[in-house]
Amino acid sequence: MIQTQLRRPSGAAEVTADALRAVALVGIVVAAIGWGPIPAVSLALAAGGMLIPRLLGLRPSVDIAFGIVVLIAVWSSVLDIYITTRWWDLPVHLLTNGLCAALLYILLERFRLVADATTLPRPMLSTTVVTTALGLALGVIWEIFEWVGHTFLDPTIYVGYTDTIGDLVWGGAGALLAGMCMRFLAGRATTGPGAGAGAGAGADLPRRDSVLDDEA
Repeated sequence: MIQTQLRRPSGAAEVTADALRAVALVGIVVAAIGWGPIPAVSLALAAGGMLIPRLLGLRPSVDIAFGIVVLIAVWSSVLDIYITTRWWDLPVHLLTNGLCAALLYILLERFRLVADATTLPRPMLSTTVVTTALGLALGVIWEIFEWVGHTFLDPTIYVGYTDTIGDLVWGGAGALLAGMCMRFLAGRATTGPGAGAGAGAGADLPRRDSVLDDEA
């Protein structure tokens, strides 16, 4: 996994993905100067999360998509777009929660913390169900985080029953779609140490065949 992260990018797509991570790092400084420490911490967390697709050796298109979605989600918060445009957080939750649930599923599967779907009667259905459950769980954690932020850090953070339910529904829908698209989302990078069946977060573990590699 460390080798995958430290290798030089290969091709325009991987360079683009790394450029997005550089943008996130610059954004930490910009947010700290322009909006204060809390937005800067949000950008720092986003920058750290954007390393995950690279660590997992995923295809650059997924890496780029995740980076763009995460940056939009964080800067929408910093710029108060969620407040000025109330509906905006719904598609953001759909995309962000869906991709986060997919990455979490891939990470857990690589480390064998969830069942190998190929050993189950309906691999694709199993993958979709587990990814959706993970997405709903992440949505709940996020809503708790928002409540803590509203209560103890910044009362301008918008919380409410309707907002919470809407976020959970749209986030769950995103996770459902991600589970259905897992074969694509879990595809490996075709160059460098991330390529091939044995690379990724669990490359040092005995590797089983996975639904992510062999099943539609």
